[in-house]
Amino acid sequence: MRGFFSRINPTVRGLLIVAAIALVIVVLQLQATLVALSTLLQIVFFIAIAIVLYLLWRDRLRWEIETWGDRPRWVFYGAGALILVDLGAFFAFGASGLGAVAFLLVLGICGYAMYRTWRDQRNLSY
Repeated sequence: MRGFFSRINPTVRGLLIVAAIALVIVVLQLQATLVALSTLLQIVFFIAIAIVLYLLWRDRLRWEIETWGDRPRWVFYGAGALILVDLGAFFAFGASGLGAVAFLLVLGICGYAMYRTWRDQRNLSY
């Protein structure tokens, strides 16, 4: 049997493994467990993003941002807070259709505002 699986195309072997896992989930009726696990993973992913951003800010950006003027600092922190609210709303409520477009637009505009503010302040200080 081991020789049989080693001779199968890796793509077909992977699809057979996925099909076996799906069959186990359906037979044992584990759909509700998967939904709960998916929700927990989304929360953990959101927390992981927040921790990474906090560590980046604490180690590299805080001392630099404190040298900026009031307006650029408010724009940078405000855009960051709006990104967090946008991601929180996406994880809590999901997005489809126009909601997904609005999510991506807010994310893109805020990211651009943060990048532009950082770049302008960096060019002015050096």
